[in-house]
Amino acid sequence: MAIESKAHPHEELIKGVYEQLKEVLEESKQAIYVYLDDQHMTYNQRFASLLGYKSVEELSKVKEPFIEAFVMDKSQDILVHAYRHAMEDKIGSCIEISLKKKTGESINVKMILVPISYMGELLALHFISKT
Repeated sequence: MAIESKAHPHEELIKGVYEQLKEVLEESKQAIYVYLDDQHMTYNQRFASLLGYKSVEELSKVKEPFIEAFVMDKSQDILVHAYRHAMEDKIGSCIEISLKKKTGESINVKMILVPISYMGELLALHFISKT
């Protein structure tokens, strides 16, 4: 019986998106994350640091759904609405929300959310600044 050793197609997709956007992710002065679904996303170090994590690796170990782990309750509907606009209507948004740090404390941010297409999949690219 052969054991399938290939990574999940979405894991390959996220690696490809990271490589495609590597210069922006690594050199931007803003926190950035790219979201496909709750199991498949990538972040830059500035995003990890913004939320109080030492590294992208530490942040990546969080297994809760993104919205529950990193978005304050009062901001969840705002982000979901903007995400739906991006995915369904291909509309970018600029929103102000509160993210949840590792400690549970709230941080107010401005987020630019835009839809991007990579290998036939729609993803959401987010640029984040403290307000």
